[in-house]
Amino acid sequence: MHTSTSPQYSIVASIDVAAAMMEAPGGTALVEESLMEALDFRRAMRKVDEEWGADWWFKVWGPNDLSEEGLEEREAWMLHANEAWHDFGDLAPSFNMLDPIKATIITPGLDIKGNFSDKFGIPAAIVTKYLAEHGVIVEKTGLYSFFIMFTIGITKGRWNTLVAALQQFKDDYDKNQPLWKVLPEFIQKQARYEKVGLRDLCDQIHAVYKANDVARLTTEMYLSDMVPAMKPTDAFAKMAHREIDRVPIDELEGRVTAVLLTPYPPGIPLLIPGEQFNKVIVNYLKFAREFNEKFPGFETDNHGLVKEIVDGKAVYYVDCVEK
Repeated sequence: MHTSTSPQYSIVASIDVAAAMMEAPGGTALVEESLMEALDFRRAMRKVDEEWGADWWFKVWGPNDLSEEGLEEREAWMLHANEAWHDFGDLAPSFNMLDPIKATIITPGLDIKGNFSDKFGIPAAIVTKYLAEHGVIVEKTGLYSFFIMFTIGITKGRWNTLVAALQQFKDDYDKNQPLWKVLPEFIQKQARYEKVGLRDLCDQIHAVYKANDVARLTTEMYLSDMVPAMKPTDAFAKMAHREIDRVPIDELEGRVTAVLLTPYPPGIPLLIPGEQFNKVIVNYLKFAREFNEKFPGFETDNHGLVKEIVDGKAVYYVDCVEK
């Protein structure tokens, strides 16, 4: 609240370089190349699905009727009202578009309406951790999806590495390979999972997500009543003057936060300073606490939540305006 990135000359210089790179004809060619690579990746994933996906495979979120080659027309990326693939309901015509270079990979276990599979599920956090140990760093991770950006410089060789790693994940999952074998770096930090199978871990986390209906819980908390008790500036002033209480999760309902609370995923601020905690939000934080205790290494990240070790046990607090 007291600083700005505006005077950072490294950022200004990088913007100038990027703007120069976008000048025609070179810039046009670079953008078209990024689009082509993104589309080729989507087609490759569908081809693997046809060859490998008899039981399951990863999906790329997007329209179902892509052409076999070439750049798609602009209309192909329009979101139309009441289409099943996005389920956004009644959308205004020619208003929403999907950016082709932003590829969201969907893992099995949760459908577009937020219903959990009764058969099996593969939480995205496990997939992205697996990919990281195979040299693929993911941009963003959700419950059953992760995000890949096809920026300038992403070539066929690079996204082929991702496809190959996903194929290897499927093979290891189907064989229920032990984690010491497929995630050795992770096991060095979290030895408790050493003898757990990859499929077994997926089943365990999926079962917890399903039991807590966490997809709906994370939606409902953003739709719940956010009651402002004071101006954000006044709440921040309380923080600046240390007029705050560090309140445990179980006692948060009705208290006024002095900090920005941002659950990740989805990475969208939930409460701003000056707003009150309600029961739905507190229930989500209780779920996050229990999940973190049960699955260390796969913790739910909540910016604004303070973790302290008390008598050997993790206790979570939020800094609230002093009563």
